[in-house]
Amino acid sequence: MRKARGTVEVFADRCKGCDLCVVFCPPGVLRLSDRVNVVGYRYAELADASGCTGCEICGRICPDLAIHVYREPRRQGVSRG
Repeated sequence: MRKARGTVEVFADRCKGCDLCVVFCPPGVLRLSDRVNVVGYRYAELADASGCTGCEICGRICPDLAIHVYREPRRQGVSRG
C-alpha cells in the first residue's frame, strides 16, 4: 500500500462524467460513481484515498474544473540518503 501524498475533491454537480480523469490518473485511484449528479451524469470519485499521489493530472485535464487537488506539504530538513 502506498502512502498518500494528496487527495482530491470532486464537485459532483459540475462533473459530466467524461471519464478523462479516470483514464489519465497515473495511480488509478479515480472511478466513475454508480450514483448520478443533479444533471443525471455519473460523476468521478476517489476510489482509493490511500493511493493518491497529488500529481494534479486529474484537475488539469478536467474540462469542467470539477476536481481540486490537495497536496501534503513537503517536509523540510529530511534527508533522502
